[in-house]
Amino acid sequence: MSSIVKRSVSIHGHRTSFSLEQSFHEELAAIAAERDMALAALVGEIDEARPEGVNLSSALRLHVLAQLKSRLAETTKSLPVRTEHTQQAVKRQPSRRQVFD
Repeated sequence: MSSIVKRSVSIHGHRTSFSLEQSFHEELAAIAAERDMALAALVGEIDEARPEGVNLSSALRLHVLAQLKSRLAETTKSLPVRTEHTQQAVKRQPSRRQVFD
């Protein structure tokens, strides 16, 4: 697991800091790049949308998690759906125990 690094950005003319693990920071930077925006602009957007009582670092992590879950959902939509026929074929295959007994 990567260590937590404290970073500072300017949002709406004032400096603010947040602490994230390197992996979360890299994903956040990738999200900003995909949206063709500066990292500080994305952090500002997330900051404006975060609920009261949620600190900025947590809001950033939750944003990254939501984006990754969304990508995963989009990816799994394109996977083949198991039909009744394929499920029955899987059930008929012997287990490892049956093969080696």
